[in-house]
Amino acid sequence: MGRAFEYRKASKLKRWGMMAKVFTRIGKDIVMAVKAGGSDPQNNSRLRAIIQNAKAANMPKENVERAIKRAISKDQEDYKEIVYEGKGPHGIAILIEATTDNTNRTVANVRSYFNKLGGSLGTSGMLDYLFDRKCVFKIANEGIDLEELEFELIDLGGEEVFLDDETNEINIYGEFSAFGTIQKFLEEKGYELKGAEFTRIPTEMKELPEDQIAEVDKLIERLEEDDDVQNVYTNMK
Repeated sequence: MGRAFEYRKASKLKRWGMMAKVFTRIGKDIVMAVKAGGSDPQNNSRLRAIIQNAKAANMPKENVERAIKRAISKDQEDYKEIVYEGKGPHGIAILIEATTDNTNRTVANVRSYFNKLGGSLGTSGMLDYLFDRKCVFKIANEGIDLEELEFELIDLGGEEVFLDDETNEINIYGEFSAFGTIQKFLEEKGYELKGAEFTRIPTEMKELPEDQIAEVDKLIERLEEDDDVQNVYTNMK
């Protein structure tokens, strides 16, 4: 499940290019986490996880502190999390997670990208069944017995544990609803948390020839360039 998806995720991060875009996305995550659970990381597990993501992305500490201060400011507008679903070129399913303070702007932009690049924006729920929501944790590889760790996590909602040879980090995939339980377990065990997030994994993949893949990638890249777009998922193999 997770291994193939890691390759897709890596290519997405490469397409983001400028770190400023990554920082913008993490900054929005921080604002939403603070508004939902408070500004103290010790009492806000979601905020703790996002701060770890910020460290992994080399986001400066002052940027993180600024985002937290912005979140508790009365001038900070609330962000809304919206999921858009559509079909890209050659029938590829595309699911977009966006965070915005202006839904009219965001939906207009997303629709225009689909229209210009050979796709069509659909209705809510039309493609959701094609993706499973999962939580993902990355911890430092410190001589941990992977089989034993996987066994311990089974009853907590963990589903797959494997070593990423490229980063030398241990990846843990689990049920979407198990995020808090798995995070608490890892923290209590003293494992060094490198990152934590939610993701969506396609239940079935569609294979395309290279020339058609390039057409889909153009749409994905354009979507990911939009500051309101947090994540883009497809069922393209």
